[in-house]
Amino acid sequence: MFCSYGKETESQPSPDLADTDRTAAPTHPTRRRATSAGPPGLYRTVRMRPPPARWRHRPGHAARRGAGPHRTAPPPVAGSPRDREGGGTEPAGGAQRSTWRRVTGRGAPPSAHERRWLEAAGLGGAGVGPRGGAQFPDEVLERVLSLLASHKDRSAASLVSKAWYHAERWSRTRVFIGNCYSVTPEIVARRFPNIRSVTLKGKPRFSDFNLVPHNWGGRHPVLARRVRGSNFRALSLLSCDGFSTNGLAAIAARCRNLTELDIQENGIDDISGDWLSCFPENFTSLEVLNFASLSSDVEFDALERLVSRCNSLKVLKVNRTITLDQLQRLLVRAPRLTELGTGSFLQELNAHQHSELERAFGGCKNLHTLSGLCEAMALYLPVLYPACVNLTFLNLNDAALQHEELAKLLVHCPCLQRLWVLDTVGDDGLEAVARNCPWLEELRVFPANPFDEEVNHGVSESGFLAVSYGCRRLHYVLYFCRQMTNAAVATIVQNCPDFTHFRLCIMNPGQPDYVTNEPMDEAFGAVVKTCTKLQRLAVSGLLTDLTFEYIGRYAKNLETLSVAFAGSSDWAMQCVLGGCPKLRKLEIRDCPFGNAALLSGLEKYESMRSLWMSACKVTMNGCEERCPTFCSYSLKSLFQGILLLCEFV
Repeated sequence: MFCSYGKETESQPSPDLADTDRTAAPTHPTRRRATSAGPPGLYRTVRMRPPPARWRHRPGHAARRGAGPHRTAPPPVAGSPRDREGGGTEPAGGAQRSTWRRVTGRGAPPSAHERRWLEAAGLGGAGVGPRGGAQFPDEVLERVLSLLASHKDRSAASLVSKAWYHAERWSRTRVFIGNCYSVTPEIVARRFPNIRSVTLKGKPRFSDFNLVPHNWGGRHPVLARRVRGSNFRALSLLSCDGFSTNGLAAIAARCRNLTELDIQENGIDDISGDWLSCFPENFTSLEVLNFASLSSDVEFDALERLVSRCNSLKVLKVNRTITLDQLQRLLVRAPRLTELGTGSFLQELNAHQHSELERAFGGCKNLHTLSGLCEAMALYLPVLYPACVNLTFLNLNDAALQHEELAKLLVHCPCLQRLWVLDTVGDDGLEAVARNCPWLEELRVFPANPFDEEVNHGVSESGFLAVSYGCRRLHYVLYFCRQMTNAAVATIVQNCPDFTHFRLCIMNPGQPDYVTNEPMDEAFGAVVKTCTKLQRLAVSGLLTDLTFEYIGRYAKNLETLSVAFAGSSDWAMQCVLGGCPKLRKLEIRDCPFGNAALLSGLEKYESMRSLWMSACKVTMNGCEERCPTFCSYSLKSLFQGILLLCEFV
């Protein structure tokens, strides 16, 4: 099937995080010029008005022009704080002055552009200060930007002016790279010289289905050498490859202030587990440690000493080589954990070991996330009950539980908001979810045997319907099933109209409504008509162009669309590209879309983060013949990449 199930990660990056390579050099929006303030090769042409005529002949105007026309201001008012600091006027109202002083530590008002971004960030409010403030010192801008938590807001703020660009450049310490092949390590290190935390995302989700050639794409070994090892704090790798546990050993030995090491679903060369012993004996700063995706045995004594030293450890996720007895010893030494990923639950325990393990879980009073439980045995699930009281996220993706076992466990999880399960729970298990989880907001149901077409167990539309009746706060769903109906989907979205992510994956390609034998067009039409907040959509089943007409007409907030084995002609894709103004990611495989469909989105591709087409009817000759003038380097590279994928499949 199209939708991924093997590479799902528990801590998904926020959808508003911006790619680092999309932050270009800023210019003022009212004058025509090219700027070189950003990374080499990035230039932008814009328009700018001259300063007001009443200022052009004032004394000192020529001297002030160096700061930029939008920085030009009337002479300061005598006796004001700005007069003592070098220009400008103070906000007129006392409330405005206090607001601005609280944000920046002084009474100077922002410029019009700075005021607009502060209002967008909720920092200053309307009317913080008069138009035309003087340029801020770097420390003031950095103080303001430090109050912006969103990467997207920081990237947008960096486009206000050169001063804001450089202040944001030097003050940013955390970087998320959603596509590691879109930017080189040299550009990242040069753009943000003070990086302390890097989240790096590698292969796309289609690598689960062998749609990505071996060693496809770039690698980022240089990035680790270009950051300052002594000050580097956090590293998170998602779906990456090209490195081994020797690299982890180097990070452990050199990054003395490391607080986060998160290795999720990577194709790592797992040589040995000795890398844990490379942490210095005086190392105590670790707060997050996740090596659940590694397969080799780890040196448990080194792990136990590390956990004992790091009193601030909040997240610990171990691999399946850690036994229940070893897990008990770790829990005793880390009672402050908020997130726990267990190892294997397939072990025989005597009565004493069983009671000690139950007591260890009972000591985890702050636990809100639980995962792992590999090969969980029903006999030992009761030891989890004391730790389930405050759980908000339960990940059972590695535990093939039956519906009776799941029902007993959910009784002890009254606060659950996120739940991941395998389809072995069946519709009866989902009915237990509906009865016990009224606060549920996210549900993911993965297939236990996705490539076995003869499997009879699993979930159907009845389990999904039960959840929609019992969990009205549901807004994120990933649902793998083998049959579905148009009427069931329409009822589900009526019960839960606040869906932002709706990913329905019918595992039999081209499967129609099994009751009426009609296409599933009306099902997804009901989704986009009812769920006005929809941001991500994955479609499946027998679909005609009508589905895509519905998407283009109603899904105005859609950002990510995944399509497989669907559509009848190029018109389907043209409807989507022409009707979804916020579309940023488009994933297509095994669809009859050709050159006309691809070329219909030329104007949109500049603002999109990724476009993936595999096993489609796209040719380079057809693109060049239909649109010979488009061939900029970036778009030509894009089409060549798409064609390589088509040839591979």
